[in-house]
This record gives sequence, C-alpha cells and structure tokens, in this order.
Amino acid sequence: MLDPAFGFLIVIGTALLLAGAAIEKFRGLARFADIVVAYRVLPAALGRPVAWLIPCLEFTIALALLWEPTRNGAVAAAMVLLIAYASGLSVNLLRGRRDLDCGCGAARDRRPIAAWMVWRNLILAGALGVAALPWSVRSLGVTDLLTLVGGLTVVIALYAAADRLCGEVAPKFLLLRSRS
Repeated sequence: MLDPAFGFLIVIGTALLLAGAAIEKFRGLARFADIVVAYRVLPAALGRPVAWLIPCLEFTIALALLWEPTRNGAVAAAMVLLIAYASGLSVNLLRGRRDLDCGCGAARDRRPIAAWMVWRNLILAGALGVAALPWSVRSLGVTDLLTLVGGLTVVIALYAAADRLCGEVAPKFLLLRSRS
C-alpha cells in the first residue's frame, strides 16, 4: 500500500508538470504545431490537429490527477502520454534526426532531442506507475502537508536542475571538450 503523502507528491508533481507544459504549448501553439509535424510520426494531415489536442490532453490529465474519482484513469493516461512522447523521441533519434526541437520547453527554449529525454519520460511514467498502486487509508495531518510542500519543492528543484544539466550544461561541455 502506498502512503497517501507519497502518492499525493507523485500526482501533484505530475499535475504541475503537465499543466505547465500545456500552458507553454498554448502560448506558442503555432510553433508547437510545426514541431509536431516535423516529428513525422503522424500523417501530415493529423499533425496540426493533434498539436492542438496535446496541450488540451495534458491540462485535462493534470486536473484529473487531482480529483480522486478520476485519479486512476488520469495516472494511466499520463503514463501512456509520457510513453508516447518517449516513443516519438526514440523514433526520431533512431532516424538520426537529432536536430528536431523537443517541444518540451518555452518558445525561447529550443532544444534538440536527445536520449536523456527518452529516459526522463520513461522514469516519470514509472513514478506514475507507483501512484497507480493502492493507497493506504489514513487521515493526513499538518506534518503530511509540510512533507508534501517540502517534497514538491525538492522534486521541482531536482527536476529543474537535471533538466538544465542534461539539456544545457552537458551539451555545451561536450561541445567545448570536442574543440580542445
């Protein structure tokens, strides 16, 4: 049985991630549509409609994760979505198309796809798999709330640090290293 404080940490963290991703996609929907089409994993005619659907789906899943009656379905949907993202990245990496924008950041944060992004999505899907386990029934107290807020703060900071390290620092380091 999963402790509810840990379960809430997973689902709220994922909800924040998906909602933030959806907002960024909505803010640059035309750019995101170009990215989806460029992946070439869907027929060309479906690329733009699916690009509009993706942030709607992310936002809907984020909300559904927060409501207990829809949580299990939302956990499954989020896992499928993350695995689909990992698959789209993997297909294009195998095709040698490493110059594609991942589409996972803000409009100003163009990042080429990389293998670490596949692993990131699979790890997130695995964490959600833990949240799919049955939760123990117990009342949550003030200590649990503090644990949740502290845990979310740490998880968000670690996610941001890992994202920056893998997405910005490591590629620049490798580029500098190859020049010397």
